Amino acid sequence: MCKNHQPISVSSRKIVADLFDHNAAIYWTDFLFSLAVAYGAAAVYFSASMLSATQIISFLIAGCGLYRVASFMHEIVHFRSREMRTFRIVWNLLAGIPMLTPTFFYESHVDHHNARHYGTDHDGEYLPLAASSHWSIGVFLAQIFLQPILVTLRFLLTPLTFLHPRLRLWTLQHASSFVIDFKYCRMIPPRAPLRTWALMDLACSIRAWAIFACVIAGVTQWTRLPQLYCLAAFALGLNHIRTLAAHRYLSHGQPLSHDDQVLDSANVTGTTVFTELLFPLGMRYHGLHHLFPRLPYHNLGIAHRRLMAELPKDSAYRATVYPSWFSVVRELVENSRWDQGSASPG
Repeated sequence: MCKNHQPISVSSRKIVADLFDHNAAIYWTDFLFSLAVAYGAAAVYFSASMLSATQIISFLIAGCGLYRVASFMHEIVHFRSREMRTFRIVWNLLAGIPMLTPTFFYESHVDHHNARHYGTDHDGEYLPLAASSHWSIGVFLAQIFLQPILVTLRFLLTPLTFLHPRLRLWTLQHASSFVIDFKYCRMIPPRAPLRTWALMDLACSIRAWAIFACVIAGVTQWTRLPQLYCLAAFALGLNHIRTLAAHRYLSHGQPLSHDDQVLDSANVTGTTVFTELLFPLGMRYHGLHHLFPRLPYHNLGIAHRRLMAELPKDSAYRATVYPSWFSVVRELVENSRWDQGSASPG
C-alpha cells in the first residue's frame, strides 16, 4: 500500500514531538463532567414517563454521555503501566465496573497496534469488511443487539470460571475481550496481573447480579431491564457505527507494515454535530492514532493540523484524510461489492 521509501513516522515525529505529554487536568475534568452528565441523564431516563419527550431526550443525552465516558478506556490502555494510575483506578470504580466495561477487557487492544498482528487473525478488532460481501457489514452491525446480552451473561457466570484453572484460562482467552472478531483468541502474558483481573471480574459479576436482584426484590421495576438494554445497545451502536469509519478494512489477513496500518486507517475532518458526537476523544483521527498511539486525545487535533500544514504535498499521510464519516463508509460499501477473491488491498 505504501509506496514512499521514508516511513511516515520518520518525517512526522519531529513535527509533533512536543505533544506527547498527557494533561491530567483535562482528563479528570472531561471524565468527571461527562460522567455527571451521563449518569444524571440516565437517572432522568429511568424515572421519566415511558416514551415521553423527557425520556427520549434524556435517553439520547445519557447514551452519548456513556459512550464518551466508555471511550476513556481506549486512552487508559495506552497509558504506560505507572502513568496516571489513580485515573485508571477511579475510572474503573466509577465507570468501568458499573457499566460492565472493565479496562482489562480492552488490554488486548495492543494486538491491534502490533505490526505482526494488525489485520490478521490475531487482531480481534479487525474484520476484512472491504474484501467481503455486504452481508459481512450487516453481521457486524448485528453485534450491536447481541453484545449487551452476551456481556451481561458473561459476568453473571464469572464465579463459575474459577472452578478450574483451565476453564479460567479459556475464559480469559476467548470471553474476556471487547472485540469485533469473535474467533479471536487472546494471548495471556506470563506476567499478566491475574489477581487484579479477577477482582475486577468479580466486582462486575456483583454488579450484574445486583441489577437482577434489585428487580426481584422490588427495589426497581422489571422495566429497568429493557431500559438498560436499550441504553447499552445505543451506546454500543454509536461505537460500532464509528468503527465502520475507523479503517478501510482492505487487509486480507496478511501482516501489514506500520505505514500500511496508517494508510488502512482514516482521519475524519468533518465538524458537524454528528461527527463530534460519533467521534469522542479525538477518535476521528484514527489514522493519526495508528501513526502515534501514544499521542493523548486532547492533542490529536493540534497534531493533525500541524502535519497537514508542514508535511510535503505528496506525503502518504494525506491519503488518510476523509471529509466525513459518510465518505469513508461509502468507499467501504463500494469496495465490499467485490468478490472476496478479487478484492485488492490497493
